[in-house]
Amino acid sequence: MTEPADRIELRGLRALGICGALPEEQGRLQPLEIDIDIALDLRTAGASDALEDTLDYGAVCAMADRVVGGERHALLEHVGERIAELVLADERVTEVTVTVRKLRPPVPQHLATAGVRVTRSAERRGG
Repeated sequence: MTEPADRIELRGLRALGICGALPEEQGRLQPLEIDIDIALDLRTAGASDALEDTLDYGAVCAMADRVVGGERHALLEHVGERIAELVLADERVTEVTVTVRKLRPPVPQHLATAGVRVTRSAERRGG
């Protein structure tokens, strides 16, 4: 059976947190921007029009905000991995892609953002 191509797309979530490998980054909050693509079967929700038949994207946003604001990170990769891990805890999710961007990267060049994108699938769930 082919997996459905259904996705919940969350774009441009902004959260403040500690993230950086440089000592000065560990001493101040900085804004991060997050995009999350969640693959899951949305046919039941499409037919029922009921929130309990889908993934509550408000809860996903709140969870991502807690990861950024409530944990200390050295790497954007770690932020993405933590969010992906928590999204995949929902058994309905088959795959998640998390993009995390620093809006003020600490480089002397003019760089609008620096970011990472991680994709994790249910096959890797639990291990």
